[in-house]
Amino acid sequence: MKANIKAISYYLPETVLSNDLINEEFPEWGIEKISSKTGINSRHISAKDEFSSDMAVKAAEKLFEEHNINKSDIDYLLFCTQSPDYFLPTTACIIQEKLGLQTSIGALDFNLGCSGFVYGLSLAKGLIAGEMAKNVLLITSETYSKFIHPKDKSNKTIFGDAAAAALITSEKGFCSIGNFIFGTDGKGAENLIVKQGGMRFPVSDENEDKVDEFGNVRNDKNLFMNGAEIFNFTGEFVPKLTEAILEKSNLTKDDIDLFVFHQANKYMLNHLRKKIKIPEEKFFIAMEDCGNTVSSTIPIALYEAQKQGKIGDSKNIILAGFGVGYSWAACNLSVEK
Repeated sequence: MKANIKAISYYLPETVLSNDLINEEFPEWGIEKISSKTGINSRHISAKDEFSSDMAVKAAEKLFEEHNINKSDIDYLLFCTQSPDYFLPTTACIIQEKLGLQTSIGALDFNLGCSGFVYGLSLAKGLIAGEMAKNVLLITSETYSKFIHPKDKSNKTIFGDAAAAALITSEKGFCSIGNFIFGTDGKGAENLIVKQGGMRFPVSDENEDKVDEFGNVRNDKNLFMNGAEIFNFTGEFVPKLTEAILEKSNLTKDDIDLFVFHQANKYMLNHLRKKIKIPEEKFFIAMEDCGNTVSSTIPIALYEAQKQGKIGDSKNIILAGFGVGYSWAACNLSVEK
């Protein structure tokens, strides 16, 4: 049975952290430098009392309203987050109740970052192909800003909070979901991590702030990213990932009308585009006004590409997510005419 993406919507928190505001706090971090290197002008930050389930609900409500979707048709909820409301219960259960979805649905969380949306599509397709569900609500929602030290200018510049909601259905959609390629290498776990907060390293009040060679401040309760190692990882694995999904789908780069990669930062994306030899007009970037929103970057980019008419003009699309874990995944989409 075919699985199709029928609709996507997304939600951004009200508070905006602009490059001007970052420059005021870190005068040595110039506005032009931030914009040119990251490709980001502003990012949205969740309120102190706003958490992943709150943003997920708002994204889903937008989806239902914008695309005239009857929420009673939803028979499974998949929720991707690395910043859940609680260790337990499952945040997807909270979202089910807040949205007023039927109690007969399945609902689960899965913890993945930048590859999360592509993994979510694979799970949704499996549920539909196995005739366990007909309409899967796939939501991604992250509040990485709550992990970032206020004086960590590097991560503060890159990451923004957001939620996205997509309806994956057995009915006709704007594109059908094709093949998948996955990858995992846990050796990279230490290079993008929030060390404290789980069972292995509970939160401690005795943390000391550390300052790195670039002047970024953080401790073990905060998000740590080894940017150089993450860059090396993407340069090694993403070209292979792209080649593998093309081969599995019996497609060439010339067959692809649009490549939508995880929106990490402009410098990394342009490096990958040139290395893989993707024409600039086929490579979609949409992070200028929201930053790196982790698992929500790809659905946000797909929404914006559709809004700009790039989906309607396309036949084949490649999605690729990669990052924290290390984890990576790609799939091909066929646009329904």
